[in-house]
Amino acid sequence: MPSARFPSRPSRRVPSARPLLPRRGRSARFPSRLPRAGLRWKISAAIAVVSALVALALSLVVHNAARVSMINSTRDVQDERVQSALRIYETTGRLVFYARIDDPDLPKELKAYAAKGQRATYVDDSGGSPTVWAETPAADGRVLSLKTGFTDRYSVLVDLDQALVAGSLAVVLGGTAIGVLIGGRMSRRLGKAAVAARKVADGDTEVRVREAIGGRRVRDETDELARAVDAMADALQLRLEAERRVTADIAHELRTPVTGLVTAAELLPPGRPSELVRDRVHALRTLVEDVLEVARLDGAAEQADLQEVALGEFVRRRVRVLAPDATVTVAEEAVVPTDPRRLERILGNLLANAARHGGGAVEVVVDGPYLRVRDHGPGFPADLLREGPLRFRTGSAARSGGGHGLGLTIATGQARVLGARLTFRNAPEEDGGGAVAQLLLPR
Repeated sequence: MPSARFPSRPSRRVPSARPLLPRRGRSARFPSRLPRAGLRWKISAAIAVVSALVALALSLVVHNAARVSMINSTRDVQDERVQSALRIYETTGRLVFYARIDDPDLPKELKAYAAKGQRATYVDDSGGSPTVWAETPAADGRVLSLKTGFTDRYSVLVDLDQALVAGSLAVVLGGTAIGVLIGGRMSRRLGKAAVAARKVADGDTEVRVREAIGGRRVRDETDELARAVDAMADALQLRLEAERRVTADIAHELRTPVTGLVTAAELLPPGRPSELVRDRVHALRTLVEDVLEVARLDGAAEQADLQEVALGEFVRRRVRVLAPDATVTVAEEAVVPTDPRRLERILGNLLANAARHGGGAVEVVVDGPYLRVRDHGPGFPADLLREGPLRFRTGSAARSGGGHGLGLTIATGQARVLGARLTFRNAPEEDGGGAVAQLLLPR
């Protein structure tokens, strides 16, 4: 009698696990705003998504492999049992293992194999848990069959699924935590690099991005970026230093002939032409001195000689000499550590700028460590408010005058030496308009 232990098993069906996914037409809801938009959370989200996909794929593979293995093992056991039941039946005539003869519920697939004289097994998974059948033809032409439920091993599979779910959640949470740590470290390094780069942009030549992020300890793309930024900062510093030296050398070389021109102009006979020559020569001398001062301030070698100064009283005395027509208001007196000579230079340049380029009354206000100089003219040009004062640029035509654009540049440089902050803005039109320069001194 032919015996096909496991023929092609045409009706064997092993259902696959179905993950819990949103139905078509629905979308998973996520918060409209993440707690913090940044590289850390993007990396964490990416790692979490990848971890979830990997865990889901592995869980499906393990679930299906375990299910197939368990069913195959059960089919092997059922096949051995049906052979044992056949031997006992043919020997003693008794049915064991709950075997049945010509079971009317025998699946038609097994009936077809029995008609061919073949032994076969079959798995029926149309219900909740699979049922494993086995049949074998008997010597008397009848068919002996066994039926066993998969309940016990199915419960093991359920436990396995629960363990896979717990493991997947642990993998996702662990991956997210690692992503937060890695992303946080990278985000902190990039944040330090940004802070250091801003300091370099503000003129701090001693700051290096690679040192700020600890690049000597960690070698990665961030370190390469820091190297590139530092190299660019070094190149810019060398170029600016070369330009400063050229400017200082030119101004220094002009100083001697200009001094000779001043002396010669003083020897000219009285008259209108002589006054014009002396006026232009003095203007040229002032320009050369201003250029030299700008070059010194750009060199970052200037040091302030700090003294305790009563700001309100100091401003009253200096304004009385520098701009007698300006009004002084002391809202709050303050004693600040500053360099009187440099502070007077800043105040004089702000007053001169207001008188030359502004219009109307000039107001000086002292409010604690704040010193404000305001005119009632057309206000500062937009490019000055956007980029700050630039040398040899006097502003718009409405604020043009006889200057060379160095007054506010020198004032800004002197404020930097004092550790103060000089800002520029325009007063609103409903408040009378005009340009407002504000100096904040350290206390």
